[in-house]
Amino acid sequence: QVEWLKNEEPIDSNLDENIDTRADHNLIIRQARLSDSGNYTCMAANIVAKRRSMSATVVVYVNGGWSSWTEWSNCNARCGRGWQKRSRTCTNPAPLNGGAFCEGMSVQKITCTSLCPVDGNWEVWSEWSVCSPECEHLRVRECIAPPPRNGGKYCEGLSQESENCTEGLCIQDKKPLHEIKSQNIETASDIALYSGLGAAVIAVAVLVVGVTLYRRSQSEYGVDVIDSSALTGGFQTFNFKTVRQGNSLLLNSSMQPDLTVSRTYSGPICLQDPMDKELMTESSLFNPLSDIKVKVQSSFMVSLGVTERAEYHGKAHSGTFPHGNNRAFGTIQARNKATYIQNLSSISTTSELKTTAIFGHLGGRLVVPNTGVSLLIPHGAIAEESSWEIYLAITQKESSLQPDGTDVLLGPEVTCGPSDLSVSTPFALTIPHCAEVNSEHWNIHLKRRTPQGKWEEVMSVEEETTSCYCLLDPYACHILLNSFGTYALIGEPISDCAVRQLKVAVFGCLSCNSLDYNLRVYCMDNTPCAFQEVVSDERLQGGQLLEEPKLLHFKGNTFSLQISVLDIPPFLWRIKPFTACQEVPFSRVWCSSQKPLHCAFSLERYTPATTQLSCKICVRQVKGHEQILQIQTSILENERESITFFAHDDSNFPAQMGPKAFKIPYSIRQRICATFDTPNAKGKDWQMLAQKNSINRNLSYFATQSSPSAVILDLWEARHQHDGDLDSLACALEEIGRTHSKISDITETEIEEPDFNYSRQNGL
Repeated sequence: QVEWLKNEEPIDSNLDENIDTRADHNLIIRQARLSDSGNYTCMAANIVAKRRSMSATVVVYVNGGWSSWTEWSNCNARCGRGWQKRSRTCTNPAPLNGGAFCEGMSVQKITCTSLCPVDGNWEVWSEWSVCSPECEHLRVRECIAPPPRNGGKYCEGLSQESENCTEGLCIQDKKPLHEIKSQNIETASDIALYSGLGAAVIAVAVLVVGVTLYRRSQSEYGVDVIDSSALTGGFQTFNFKTVRQGNSLLLNSSMQPDLTVSRTYSGPICLQDPMDKELMTESSLFNPLSDIKVKVQSSFMVSLGVTERAEYHGKAHSGTFPHGNNRAFGTIQARNKATYIQNLSSISTTSELKTTAIFGHLGGRLVVPNTGVSLLIPHGAIAEESSWEIYLAITQKESSLQPDGTDVLLGPEVTCGPSDLSVSTPFALTIPHCAEVNSEHWNIHLKRRTPQGKWEEVMSVEEETTSCYCLLDPYACHILLNSFGTYALIGEPISDCAVRQLKVAVFGCLSCNSLDYNLRVYCMDNTPCAFQEVVSDERLQGGQLLEEPKLLHFKGNTFSLQISVLDIPPFLWRIKPFTACQEVPFSRVWCSSQKPLHCAFSLERYTPATTQLSCKICVRQVKGHEQILQIQTSILENERESITFFAHDDSNFPAQMGPKAFKIPYSIRQRICATFDTPNAKGKDWQMLAQKNSINRNLSYFATQSSPSAVILDLWEARHQHDGDLDSLACALEEIGRTHSKISDITETEIEEPDFNYSRQNGL
């Protein structure tokens, strides 16, 4: 007797028409169904013994199918340009047992333009109508100038107006109207008379008070500055009239003060010509201005008037007027600074940001030191018994990619090659960026330069494609590619809330004049390569970093950037006129094309004995984010404290070949791939591995690869090149149910194990 078992249960072909047991004892399944998956065993028996065949596993694959598209969402912009999207899911049916994932895009986005609402407005009143028997006439108006459109507000107020048309002479009920209302008219006349008298009295009182205050303010002027013909180099000697007695706020008449702006007030003065909005450069700020008249009042108000130019006014903070010359300024104690990973001195000063190395079948990693740019060549991407010299470079000259309109170049222009090298599996290119990642505010594109020098779009970061893959982290974009070339990231702001992250850094150095000290404030993209370029330039000029750089969130809302110097110690330092505050137009900051923006300030010591400088640098966007950098340093080289900053020190290992370049041991990597690439009835395959590693978009790209798990692990290697957080990967694998230990504790002895039964003590 011969019978078939499914999952150790006998099969009865009489109960299932889809299964046929033939006379030759073969089992025929006419049409594969999902319920037919299982382990099938043939068993033969007679009165002597039983024999069982080896089990045959039948896995019914179900390929995924797209659901219908949802309706297009509403335009996200209430007025003007925005975007709308629709989506679909791979659930009709969902892929099972390793079936193919749906091909194509799961999300579609299109731009849209919403009509701006127009509020209604009244037209002019019509002419008065003919007087009616009721002694009234009417006039009307309509809300049609313009009428409300696109959800705009309707006009406020009355659409019809009426009034008496006979001036009280109309006869009603056989009595003159003026007799009926005579009492009311007399009352109204009295009110008008008394109101007029009261207004006249108040006006006279205000006039008397104003004249009195004006005379008193004129009598309290403590200092009158005589006309000066020029301010050579920003400083000028002034002549003073005799100080009036009885005013405690005025300087001693026997003293000859030096009124060099910052001597008499500590607050910044922002000077901006309303007829010329261009940024005042350092050269124009230090040029002497002819025909300047300065008037200093005891109320601490400083007014600067320039002949034939607009008048400027700046108010100093109260309480900053000097009360004497005996104020001491002690040595400033150095602050306790946190320990960071890399010192400023380790930044490379080479003008060639390029790294080359020879790679073979084992793969490796190539890094441009201290720039955040790296290239990962996976194991097996290059054919066996062949090797290539691969290079990675950053374009330092101005990029040939000129964004359109308000589009922004978000990171460096990166070139990898050689271009004729073909790889069998995708390599990972990491490019830093300066955008605050938010799909509601940014639409980020990857572009590539053609051999003819033109730029073409490769993909949008949000796009679903199988040609390449982009994963956007907060500070870098990791790209999986199959061809070498020159690439760059472009950001298209969708709303005014799009944020470009700027790093603010302050450098200082002594000038040729030993009494002068120069402060240079830089606003650059928040990328390591932009900061390295600034450090290299400053090193050539002898500049020193004075404070840890800070992050400024600069919004695309068209408001300008202001940089000012605050709280300069009086009697010790002074700043040249017109340089305490500088304003930079929005367009120059937003469309800087990777060139760092910097403003210079020149301070002068009163005596060479002053060696300590303490002040604040305020960098703020109008109606936006603000950062204040506290400067507290010695201007002498041997006394200055070294300022460190956050960075990853990869200058010692620009190229790593073979197993040393990867965080995951190759044998463990092979086991993970073998485990997750194999279809599983419970759905615990490479798709779950991607999900646990925060890869939830464009899974169709991985489905087209020969080993999806290997590509996912390559992406993990690119994202964790500095931390190598194997514990987080182990936790992800443990959640899936495939591992129960930490990868970081792996040993070579345990790698030889043939199965996946490990404990937390023994490793994966």
